[in-house]
Amino acid sequence: MKEKLIAKFAEVFGDDKDVQVFFAPGRVNLIGEHTDYNGGHVFPCALTIGTYGVARKRNDDVLRFYSMNFEELGVIESSIKGIKPEKEADWTNYPKGVMWAFGEKGYEIPCGMDLMLFGNIPNGSGLSSSASVEVLTGAILREFFGFQVSNQDLALIGQFSENKFNGVNCGIMDQFAIAMGKKDNAIFLDTADLSFEYAPIVLEGAKIVITCSNKKRGLGDSKYNERRAECEEALAQLQTKLDIKALGDLSEEEFEANVGLIEREVCQRRARHAVYENQRTLKAVAALKANDITTFGKLMNDSHTSLRDDYEVTGIELDTLVEEAWKVPGVIGSRMTGAGFGGCTVSLVKDEAIDAFKEQVGKTYLEKIGYAADFYVVEIGDGPVLL
Repeated sequence: MKEKLIAKFAEVFGDDKDVQVFFAPGRVNLIGEHTDYNGGHVFPCALTIGTYGVARKRNDDVLRFYSMNFEELGVIESSIKGIKPEKEADWTNYPKGVMWAFGEKGYEIPCGMDLMLFGNIPNGSGLSSSASVEVLTGAILREFFGFQVSNQDLALIGQFSENKFNGVNCGIMDQFAIAMGKKDNAIFLDTADLSFEYAPIVLEGAKIVITCSNKKRGLGDSKYNERRAECEEALAQLQTKLDIKALGDLSEEEFEANVGLIEREVCQRRARHAVYENQRTLKAVAALKANDITTFGKLMNDSHTSLRDDYEVTGIELDTLVEEAWKVPGVIGSRMTGAGFGGCTVSLVKDEAIDAFKEQVGKTYLEKIGYAADFYVVEIGDGPVLL
């Protein structure tokens, strides 16, 4: 893979002198959806699929970008001076945003670079291709310019750039899972204070299967920011009586005793999801530690139901994939993962059921939706690396 990428870089940029090759993973969240900006817990893991970057420093201010995933766009040029978001910059707004964010944090980038990317994460799938590019860019800048930043800093800088430069009000989960990934472990993260622990994922006789709906979505123009605002409205009304900082501070019982403080019924449902999903995540990690994979799977199913009914971020594509998955013997649990409105589902499937799962879910999805889904049997990998 490395040699192929370097050869492609030479083809695009004229030679491969002084290049280095980097990798940052994608991520999938096993449970804990739309809790990360509500002060709750999440349980993501980094994947062995992700984004490769071939890069070299230049001796001027020029930035040249090329993506093997968007070859039709050719080389997109920019400058390290006066970086700002531009519609015509397309995907390069993500690496440029990180360069801008480093500057905002006091890390001066002294020169431009040539950067070629190749991602084997399905684009628009909800497996965090944008966060993968952000963490990758941060890792390249750290290596090239000797910046004293930790992997956790890379996550925070990536989130800052996505919020402030690209205008997506995302939480910390995606960048954190990618920057802090550890092989064969998921990350049990409290988004309120960034305390975390690694939890080994031991799936004896089962695999994680990601199903991509192939329904494209853009986070910024989806209902993501709207949902976030509805949760903030609910929180503000609960805070008129309760001493809480976030919805994640509440137990189910405390929420139900005070739900009447929330004036709009739609905000009650959004908040209910945030509170119950956080508690489900706590229970799911406890089940995993007790080697109770059956309970873990049931909690995944309950998570999807809540995302469908209370949070309303699923849609016919994701619901079809999950509801068909539930019918297949050997499926331990299945749910949508990511922001929703398209993207992917994550399922725990017994080894002997994987072929039947792909066939049955794939067939029904194609008949009902009119185009095919893609299936990925994935492994849990490490964070960003220089290859």
